[in-house]
Amino acid sequence: MSSLSELPPDGGIKAERLLLRELAHRIDDELASAIDLVSKAANGCDAREAAQTLASLQDRLESHARLHHALQMPEFSTTVDLAAYLRQLCRSISRASLEGEGIALSLLLHPLKLSSERCWMLGMIVFELITSAARHRSRGGAGAIHLEMWVTAASIACCITDSGSSGESWYRGEARDIVEVLAARLQGAVDICVGPDGGRIVVSVPR
Repeated sequence: MSSLSELPPDGGIKAERLLLRELAHRIDDELASAIDLVSKAANGCDAREAAQTLASLQDRLESHARLHHALQMPEFSTTVDLAAYLRQLCRSISRASLEGEGIALSLLLHPLKLSSERCWMLGMIVFELITSAARHRSRGGAGAIHLEMWVTAASIACCITDSGSSGESWYRGEARDIVEVLAARLQGAVDICVGPDGGRIVVSVPR
């Protein structure tokens, strides 16, 4: 693991990646430490209710740790199945952020081999859209979010549909900025569709 003092003085993409990886390692260490403390407290606790609460907290922390791991920038350039990557990522998002709010996340994905960096950028887009939709639900309660991916000879499209809010209500602010920067890096486009049953956002990128 590279330390911050070892970053190249000229900055650039290499320095940016080293910073992101250093930050990721530190967050991993902090989460592991918190999980260990909660686990020890739960094992040494006599009160049943307190032990159950601590066990639940430990499970939640572990879900966040898995989600953080899935969102990390790939360290090596390789080929990844996009569908498998998104499925793992969405499982982590659901356990960490959605299940406790009663929000169901469904998927319709198709196998497709891509570079690990392109998979990571699409994964970041999906993460931002799903978590933003969950935060801005019109009724703030249970509902459903659907991720669908389709592939043509020329393009890849990821579509996020939220039955509980309009696309305009959750595609704003920091989430919109991140999605549009990543889509631009992928030479893609973002399309918003708003209807009476909710919102839909489609991110299309060249294959």
